Amino acid sequence: MKNAMKNSLYENLGGAEKIKIMVDDIVDAHLENSIIGPRFRPYLERPEYVDQVKQHMCDLLGMGSGGPEQYSGRDMETTHEGMNISEEEFVAALDDILMVLQNHGIDDKDQNEVLGML
Repeated sequence: MKNAMKNSLYENLGGAEKIKIMVDDIVDAHLENSIIGPRFRPYLERPEYVDQVKQHMCDLLGMGSGGPEQYSGRDMETTHEGMNISEEEFVAALDDILMVLQNHGIDDKDQNEVLGML
């Protein structure tokens, strides 16, 4: 990994191409997660919705990390309003994200920046 002091978080994440791969892996991890998977599996019947969610995630991570992407989705509070997400579910989602970042060689500092952004 390149020196984090010289690169933006976007560059350290690998830019748009690598972010897209990581988002795919995050969604897969969420689907396989016994705690939060049941919330995600019904959406598989609507592939266009899954594609839209993935695109929003790519745009959010891209823009939030300093890339050229523009996020046009709802804010996180509005998106998750009324879902009654438990602390256990929230932690499970964060754990999935951290696992994927680690699997892609993202260092601890950049992982923390991503979590802070989310």
